Amino acid sequence: MTPKVIAVLNQKGGVGKTTSAINLAAYLVKSGHKVLVVDLDPQGNATSGLGLDKQDMEVTTFDVLQDHAKVASAIKESNVHGLNVIPANANLAASEIELAQLADREGKLKRALAGLSYDFILIDCPPALGLLTVNALTAADYLLIPVQAEYYALEGLGQLLAVFQRVKETSNPQLEILGVVITMFDSRNSLAAQVKDELTKHFGDKVFETIVPRNVRLAEAPSYGLTIVEHDKWSKGARAYKQLTKELLKRLA
Repeated sequence: MTPKVIAVLNQKGGVGKTTSAINLAAYLVKSGHKVLVVDLDPQGNATSGLGLDKQDMEVTTFDVLQDHAKVASAIKESNVHGLNVIPANANLAASEIELAQLADREGKLKRALAGLSYDFILIDCPPALGLLTVNALTAADYLLIPVQAEYYALEGLGQLLAVFQRVKETSNPQLEILGVVITMFDSRNSLAAQVKDELTKHFGDKVFETIVPRNVRLAEAPSYGLTIVEHDKWSKGARAYKQLTKELLKRLA
């Protein structure tokens, strides 16, 4: 089987990027799919959010990108049964510099993931537009952009789309935008509705119908090393990611 590879990216930090990556992964597993999360962020939040100790990892994404280790030796079981993860930690920060000196530096991740047998591979990108992100976009079939419902939401999206376009023109012509998902939505705030209108003006039907609310249970789950599925599957946040997963599968069908 050829996996569908989705890069989850916004170069603005704190917009629910990792939360979206790990919770979509968990619900894809619950829908019966075989899923791998690739943690490509030196902060390693997807790693710890899936119950792994990022300080205690022998082999990480860094080793895979540097050809120090085969990809199979980096894959770990997460705390969600059936969900695998390639972990990351602060070592990965050095990768930007080291990758810059390698030939075919933009295609390292794509080559590492080739031949893996999953239905979906979700790449949690760093909040930056450097070489790690370009590697993710070169390896991906689709780009998913989480955007926080706030005043500066659209700021920086132009740069992100310019990088997307450059990768599409140079190394990955198949790359498509899967969609834009609005996160951290506070219904008491009229601004959130304006942000949705703005995004719809720019992205049209690429904006997902499902909106992820601001939700305490969602925010606290990673501190227990859990996805929202195990932490509180009846919460508003859980219902939103379950619905978003259905919508995502429908788009890909």
